[in-house]
Amino acid sequence: MDIRRADKKDMPGINKLLHQVLMVHHNGRPDLFKSNVKKYTDEELERIMESDDTPIFVATQKNTAESGDEVEEVLGYAFCMFQQHVGNNILTDVKTLYIDDLCVDEEKRGLHIGKQLYEYVLSFAKEQGCYNVTLNVWACNEPAMKFYEKCGLVPQKIGMEKIL
Repeated sequence: MDIRRADKKDMPGINKLLHQVLMVHHNGRPDLFKSNVKKYTDEELERIMESDDTPIFVATQKNTAESGDEVEEVLGYAFCMFQQHVGNNILTDVKTLYIDDLCVDEEKRGLHIGKQLYEYVLSFAKEQGCYNVTLNVWACNEPAMKFYEKCGLVPQKIGMEKIL
């Protein structure tokens, strides 16, 4: 397995995983999340990939296709973005790497791919001089919450709601 920055050739695999994430959220909160839509157009995804402010990392594995050609399969991804509150009245200006989305193909879970992706993101954040790594997780996604707790993350803030 290799972990690296995503590029255009990874888009089909990333789109497949984005759909899996969408369905986890839709199944958990159909009142908030649509089904069978794309989170990003291909053009938006390409712009995100090209920006150093929003790095996407992919875990890939080389396989041999039926044609005999070597193909690279996307096993998982981590969408990240840098955040910093320079000049804010109440927040310090620490540099944060926010994990917007981390997903491992549902057929590949349990192989520690997510842990390796997370460790890669931590290492990258340290190299970039970040103070911390943050993320949000939906309460309806208990497997993700357990995964992040096993990785050593602790709640920073909690979003609450009252459905009317």
